[in-house]
Amino acid sequence: MLSLLRPLQAACIYLLLLLLPGGQGRIAGYTNGFHYQDISNGNGNGEIYFNGIRLHVESPQASVSATRGSTATLPCHYHYEPELTTPRKTRVKWSWLPANTVTTHVSPEAFLKETEVMVAMGNRHRSYGSFRGRVRLRRSAPGDLSLVINELQLNDTGRYRCEVIDGLEDESVTVDLELRGVVFPYHSQKGRYHFNFFGAQQACQDQEATLATFEQLFTAWEEGLDWCNAGWLADGTVQYPITAPRDGCGGENLAAGLRSYGQRDRILHRYDAFCFAASVKGTVYFLEHLTKLNFTEAIEACASDGGQIAKVGQLYAAWRLMGLDRCVAGWLADGSVRYPVTKARSNCGPSQPGVRSFGFPSPHLKFGVYCYR
Repeated sequence: MLSLLRPLQAACIYLLLLLLPGGQGRIAGYTNGFHYQDISNGNGNGEIYFNGIRLHVESPQASVSATRGSTATLPCHYHYEPELTTPRKTRVKWSWLPANTVTTHVSPEAFLKETEVMVAMGNRHRSYGSFRGRVRLRRSAPGDLSLVINELQLNDTGRYRCEVIDGLEDESVTVDLELRGVVFPYHSQKGRYHFNFFGAQQACQDQEATLATFEQLFTAWEEGLDWCNAGWLADGTVQYPITAPRDGCGGENLAAGLRSYGQRDRILHRYDAFCFAASVKGTVYFLEHLTKLNFTEAIEACASDGGQIAKVGQLYAAWRLMGLDRCVAGWLADGSVRYPVTKARSNCGPSQPGVRSFGFPSPHLKFGVYCYR
């Protein structure tokens, strides 16, 4: 009988150890917010005494919005209650969950998908991957561990975690980073519904953009985007925005909103793409030329002017973020012909602002050209 009780007793002790603060079986992402003294301050047998000091990690902003190529600061501050009379050695780790993997419900598994951005202790720090050389801690005041990211890239969007570690205790806070920009629908020269997920990714990249996230498409819908063709998003879902319900777009009796096909097979299924373009450092402009140009002549004309033919994402960003307004059709790098209108007027298309498209005409036809430099 005694031999049967021993395994049960051992199991109970193991479970108790898991539940103790600082136990080796801590659940990922869990913290009780309290600080415990080092083992050297315990009883010498590994038992640690609670000293009543609480570690707080906070951010005054849940999200930060910035433009591509700029510098963004993600705020993170820590302090103790009650305040300490002597400073303690703490370590901070910033990690990142890319925008295409962020969901409204953060499960413990999400912590395992985070990528390290930077770790620091005292004056020593190390950055990782694409963030190497682009990140630092602000340290503008005691307890300030805000992350400064320079030269923001399109793929930097997502959820960042600031984790402060003191001995066996840690606390963390998250800050979302968003890029200001514009969402635009994009389809192949072959027509509608020719991209699988990876083709859609590449198509957006080719036009100086990325696949839009759900949040970016939702914001675009709130701002009036109405498009009846389904397109890939960064999370692998296929959706489209409708502001004016009608037949053929889910039906006129269905409320306005995002229509979703849910997750689709990323290789087999074919749709269009919703791309997201952020601001560009250079300038997009309509090239004043004595004559209209075919596609080849348009490329050469931009090169002769010290630039290059503009991409679709660059034109959309210039229209939305820089106010580019020209009622003249021009070639773009993908072989399409478009023009941007910020102030709608007669003979310039629909009554709303937007980028007008002529599709992909024959490369021998003559138009103007939009250049970038």
